Amino acid sequence: MVELSTPTKWLMRTVVIGYVFFLVAWPVGLIVQRAFAEGVGEFLSIFSNEQVVRALSLTAQVALQAVAINLVFGVGMSLLLVRYRFPGKRILSALIDLPLSVSPVVVGLSLLLVYNGRTGWFGTWLEEHGVQIIFSGPGMIMATCFVALPLVIREVVPVLQEIGDEQEQAARSLGANARQVFWRITLPSIKWAVVYGVVLSLARSLGEFGAVKIVSGNYVNQTQTATLIVESQYQSFEQQSAYAVSFVLAFVSVLCIVVVSILRPKEGHAR
Repeated sequence: MVELSTPTKWLMRTVVIGYVFFLVAWPVGLIVQRAFAEGVGEFLSIFSNEQVVRALSLTAQVALQAVAINLVFGVGMSLLLVRYRFPGKRILSALIDLPLSVSPVVVGLSLLLVYNGRTGWFGTWLEEHGVQIIFSGPGMIMATCFVALPLVIREVVPVLQEIGDEQEQAARSLGANARQVFWRITLPSIKWAVVYGVVLSLARSLGEFGAVKIVSGNYVNQTQTATLIVESQYQSFEQQSAYAVSFVLAFVSVLCIVVVSILRPKEGHAR
């Protein structure tokens, strides 16, 4: 390990802190300042606006459903990648990271091309059977699931690799079935990875904009989420309301991460 001189250490710390401050802390701080610029009463008044309340409620519903879906499939896919060998395993692992490299707008457009009722591959058939994907809740949930898909998996996979499968094999040798092994051995070992992945997925889902905007249609009081109402009200010069909604979204996301960071055990006591 290379030892750095004290001045170099302080210089590096200053550069890093400055970078984080100007890139994250300052812009977020300005949002907080603008949200409360006209007082707490004016900030709280946004919750009497039916359009804002509906948007926040819809955002919570879409985010929670997307997180629940990603939780189930994320843990299942993590077990599949770590505990089993099968053809195409590396391709599947690479595809899981696709949402991190593809623009959310491209994701929304892709879903539109596949599920749109007029021109989509499956849209017409689905609408004939009473199922509407695009410009409704299912499409918004699908888009949100896609952009947040890797977050649970990339938290759980390293932990599964670290703990190995010795305890699981021992439990099976003693007569435990697959369900008992999962609930009594595997899940307790990965619970904090799951929790942290869920929190990151929730934070990402709450702030999704591009993909949801494409598939939702942005209909007021119907498919307009909180991020979409921020854009709409900012462009309509209702900036106080836009700042207030932005603060609510940022506050919930940061609060989730802080709470989990506090509750999460230290490395030596994580199991």
